This record gives sequence, C-alpha cells and structure tokens, in this order.
Amino acid sequence: MKSKKTKNILLYLSVLLLFICCSSEKQNTIPEETIYFPPVSSTNWETKTIASLNWNATAVQPLLDYLELKNTKGFIILVNGRIVMENYFNGHSATDTWEWNSAGKTLCATTIGIAEQEGLLDKNKPASDYLGKGWANMPLEKENLITVRNLLTMTSGIDDTKQFVIKSNLTYIADAGSRWAYGNVFQKLMDVVTTVSKTSFETYFNEKIKMKIGMDGFWNFGTIYSIYHSNTRSMARFGLFALNNGKWNKEQIINETYFKESTSTSQIINPSYGYLWWLNGKSHYMIPSDQTVFNGALVKNAPSDMYAAMGAKDQRIYIIPSNKMVVIRMGEVADPNNPTFGLSDFDEELWTKISALY
Repeated sequence: MKSKKTKNILLYLSVLLLFICCSSEKQNTIPEETIYFPPVSSTNWETKTIASLNWNATAVQPLLDYLELKNTKGFIILVNGRIVMENYFNGHSATDTWEWNSAGKTLCATTIGIAEQEGLLDKNKPASDYLGKGWANMPLEKENLITVRNLLTMTSGIDDTKQFVIKSNLTYIADAGSRWAYGNVFQKLMDVVTTVSKTSFETYFNEKIKMKIGMDGFWNFGTIYSIYHSNTRSMARFGLFALNNGKWNKEQIINETYFKESTSTSQIINPSYGYLWWLNGKSHYMIPSDQTVFNGALVKNAPSDMYAAMGAKDQRIYIIPSNKMVVIRMGEVADPNNPTFGLSDFDEELWTKISALY
C-alpha cells in the first residue's frame, strides 16, 4: 500500500508532466492562417512564397515548362487566398481577357442559386413555370417533367446532339431525371433568370456576383454558345469565392447550403456532377457527348475532394478545400486532338506536376 508521501510525489509528477506537454504543444502550434480576400476595387493582391509554404522549389520549373508546352496563357495558384504562383505565357498578360467556355456554366448555376434565395424561383418547380408552356419541342406532359434542377444537373432528357438552343432542337429523348447528358440546354437557365428578375441575365449577374467580388469581364451571347470572358485574376476571384462556399470577405453572397449542394453529387447517374460543377473522387463519371460510364475518379492524380469548373480548350478552375487551394488554367487547347472537353492526359499530367510542389 502506497504511503501518503508517495501519492503526493506521483500527483506532483503527473501535474508537472501535464504542464510540460501542454507547454510543448503550445510552442509547436502554428496559428492557422486566415483566408485572404483581395480588395474589390483594387488590383492589389497579397502573395505567399513557395519557400514560406515549405514547398519543393525544384518542382516549379518543370511545371512552368509543361504549362508553356501545353499552350497555356494564364496560370495561378492561390493558397488561403494569397497568390503563390502567377504566370503568363505565349504573349498573354495579366490584363488580357480570355474565354471561360463551359467553365462559365458555374457562374450560371451560382446566379440561379442567388435568384432562388431572393425568392424569385424554386429550382424544384417545372421550368415551364418560368419559361412558359411550350418552351420545348415535346408533348406538354413530358415538358412539365423538366424542373429547373434538371437543367442544373444535365438530366432534362432533351436531345444532347443538337447544341443550338432553339425550340425545334429541344426534343424528347427520355423522361427528365432518368438520363444524364451534357448539353447547351442549360442556357435556358439564363432565360429563367431574365424572366424572374425582370432584367437581363448579365445585368443581374453583374449586380449579384461580378461587382461584389471585384471581377472584370463580359458575357458573349453568341448564336450557339453563351461564354464568359475575363482576365485570369477574375477567374481566380471566382475560384476563391467558391472555395469559401459562396462567401466573400464577411458577406455570404449565396446561401452556403445551396453552394455546398451544387458542389456535391446531384444525381446517381453521373455522381461526378453537381449543379454544373465537376466533382472528383467519385466511383465513376461520364463525359459530354458520350453515354459511356468510366470507372474511377475524374482526375486520379488530383485530390479526391477537388471540384472544378471545366471548359473546352482546357479552361480550368480547380478547387481543393483540404489544401485551401485554388488553381486556375486559361489558354489554348493543350491537346489539339481533344479540343472540346479536356478530360485527357493533360489533367492527369498537370496534377502530377502540381502535386510535386507540395
């Protein structure tokens, strides 16, 4: 049986050990860096060096060489909102604009979410509630199955082989929700916003998103495609906004629940697709103009929690929440043999080189 003196000594040692452990933990803890947002009305943007992140400096040049070889024009990496790399190639500059192509679909999805939070629409209601009866070239009972959400998730059931969005091309293939097929019919979401906001889509977008986060750029509403153009930093601003689930600085611009929903699996047919966002790390995926199901993750060499805005000619906004990282790539097509949608070796090789940094 232990004496009272022995017990006191053991108690003292226990307290001393606890104090030493706590002190050591406190000394070794590095305060988490806060997310930085660049000023809305200024070109100033804080930076962070490769060395300060303890990244591998020898991996920088191979990455830059690869980007230039693959016809890149603008490239940015943000960590916690701060610029770690910003590079321009092939005559492009920080002030030059470039096309987002289908990466701009995410701008449309976000605008729809803002209109819904303002009570202007309900994504679960038929699109015909906002577009009018007979907006598609199919029986009304089939048209009425198509909700705004179906347009957001590419599950409208409309023929995806006809990309010119006019009524005669909006024909029935399958019941809404039963088939995933990537197509331009998402552009009808812009008409929905125009109807419910009683102003043009671009005016509403500019007021609710562009001016609030300090983007530049403009929409080009062409005969077939509606495409956003901006400089590379504006794309990075939207990426930072997305990384923070629709929040810019202290303002929650879009409902966080909606934004997280839009960057999560939206239907079981193609789990790698949200509301016009592409999702990594899922069991399988599908690609535009193809009903083939591919097993595995979208970009196997990239972090599994990555979600992305992806456009033709390899326009990219990669968002990696676990690393608090945003990666932007703008430019000409990396592989001329695969110009329409860049899920080719480019994404895998690019992420091999990005991962070598950290």
